[in-house]
Amino acid sequence: MLSVSAADLNALLDAHEFTRRHGLRVVAVGEGECEIDVPYRPENNRPGGVISGQVYMHAADVAFWLAIKTRLGLDDASVTSSMTTAFLGSVRGEPLRCRARVLKLGRRLVYGSAECFAGERPMTHHTVTYARMRPG
Repeated sequence: MLSVSAADLNALLDAHEFTRRHGLRVVAVGEGECEIDVPYRPENNRPGGVISGQVYMHAADVAFWLAIKTRLGLDDASVTSSMTTAFLGSVRGEPLRCRARVLKLGRRLVYGSAECFAGERPMTHHTVTYARMRPG
């Protein structure tokens, strides 16, 4: 059984400005997995009208953060240690969906991946590492 629900994760997104201002919404969760919707917002366009790369990277980072919480709970304080991004395409004026999953949950590090899609078209692939922070 999951330690958190989609409703729990959406409440977490609503509780923090860095996620709330982007309108991110959890649409699916599984054990070590999370999928979020990223609405299209014109203010995220680069010159030329394509969606800025930082939107994909932010979505991947947040989706992975939430995927970890499905394994370690809402109070987990893990933070991003590294992220590598491959841009596979570009999109104009469309919402995105980002799927993340935990590949290995270690004592000190959490490894995983995320992908962002426009419809069914892959836009980005990310490898993500989080450091597990100890309380104190």
